Amino acid sequence: MEKKKMYAVEATNLVKTFGKEHAVDGVDLKIPKGIVYGFLGPNGAGKTTTIRMLATLLKPNNGHATVMGYDLVEEADDVRQKISLTGQFASVDEELSGRENLIFIGRLVGYTRKEAKQRADELLAAFQLTDASKRQVKKYSGGMRRRIDIAASIVTSPELLFLDEPTTGLDPRSRNQVWDIVRALVKQGTTVFLTTQYLEEADQLADLIGVIDHGKLIAEGTSKELKASVGAGSLIVNFDNEVELQRASTILEEQLGEKADKDLKDYSLTLPIKEHDKAAVAIGALANQNVKIKEFSMAQPSLDEVFLTLTGKLPDQETDGVVNE
Repeated sequence: MEKKKMYAVEATNLVKTFGKEHAVDGVDLKIPKGIVYGFLGPNGAGKTTTIRMLATLLKPNNGHATVMGYDLVEEADDVRQKISLTGQFASVDEELSGRENLIFIGRLVGYTRKEAKQRADELLAAFQLTDASKRQVKKYSGGMRRRIDIAASIVTSPELLFLDEPTTGLDPRSRNQVWDIVRALVKQGTTVFLTTQYLEEADQLADLIGVIDHGKLIAEGTSKELKASVGAGSLIVNFDNEVELQRASTILEEQLGEKADKDLKDYSLTLPIKEHDKAAVAIGALANQNVKIKEFSMAQPSLDEVFLTLTGKLPDQETDGVVNE
């Protein structure tokens, strides 16, 4: 009997230790179906270890989790029927052609020869690899390798796809192609659990983002919510000359109660703002004093700033003392 699946992933107090080291230390997750869940953290924070547990490749030392409604430990075989995993490195056979790889995997999962060939051709077309279908994978570019690897992961359409840093090392064009593939998969009903070191990638793709550090989930929310959680945005005002800039600096600092950061090269002022209404009043005060403004804008903190505030480091920096990803 098919189980009722409220969440794609539901985990409570998930723990994984290696010796005395807690790679994952009490993680709680509730990931709705049909979204991209971005999982961010510095190197060594516990991202890959979490994925390996949820994909049944590692057994947790403590805690409980269900994946697509099935118990992670007691019903591991059922979990494996619902998921697919694409790791950081290509898992296809480089000596075979792209088409041969997909046919081979199709046969392994139970397709007839005819069905496997048909599915291979469908995926090659969808991933824009038809022209390279007969070429050995070892002759593929980096972007083509990632596309064939993801294609291999969805020969049978998974309900949950784990993507572990799928665009590492790719050029911007290839990265955008992978992003398009992820969006298409979600439209078709697949839930995607994405780890990435590219914060722009999480900003572009993720409906919900979790941040892990030292094995603990330290923040979770939408990109907008996380940006709002770290505090002030910025008011940026540009002028045609230094005289107007200096006049405006005095007025804006008085209105907002904040110190202005002056750029005399571009004749711009930047001030932190907590409330957009106050920023609007401050701009009005400039107009009342006949200060000539060239242009102004208000910006939220970037996801990079959020990450740095939460973890104290950038995504590609290592968490001190933790050697297991």
